[in-house]
Amino acid sequence: MNFFQAINLKEILTSTMVLFAVIDIIGNIPIIINLREKVGRIESEKASIVALLIMVIFLFIGDQILNLIGIDVYSFAVAGSILIFFIAIEMILGITLYKDEEAHTASIVPIAFPLIAGAGTMTTLMSMRAAYADINIIIAIILNIVLVYIVLKMSAKIGAWLGKGGIGIIRKVFGIILMAIAVKLFTGNIQHLF
Repeated sequence: MNFFQAINLKEILTSTMVLFAVIDIIGNIPIIINLREKVGRIESEKASIVALLIMVIFLFIGDQILNLIGIDVYSFAVAGSILIFFIAIEMILGITLYKDEEAHTASIVPIAFPLIAGAGTMTTLMSMRAAYADINIIIAIILNIVLVYIVLKMSAKIGAWLGKGGIGIIRKVFGIILMAIAVKLFTGNIQHLF
């Protein structure tokens, strides 16, 4: 099967929707706005490109990387769920757990990884690879990264439009949703470790 024959619009659409739900860039808007306030600016281009590279590389060699360092996918997902849980606590309680006093920008950490290309995204990519053609998953990744870039670029305008009250409400609501995702990711993978 050549390159063009492998392209399947249904697979692209399904992969795009699954990744969109897992990445949850809309739900991450309060975190992005909060980071912008902390560090001054977000390097949207760098964050998007690094996230794209992490996702594509992990799509092809994720299993090998984890096996090389002696970590299975389930351990990786459990560790990611714990990190997501702490981010959710920050959002719900309005406290700061993630501190980086020297940072003047936010791009690779924590935006590209773990917010965009986190444990949930990594495990999802490896799961999708068993069901869909690689080219369709790559197109889905690119479509999601374009949306991520737009949201990162417009986060200041979105923040101004929502106002502090609106951001506070969204932060708490999405914090609870994020916590639920973390618990689901944790419970879905912890059983495989024992």
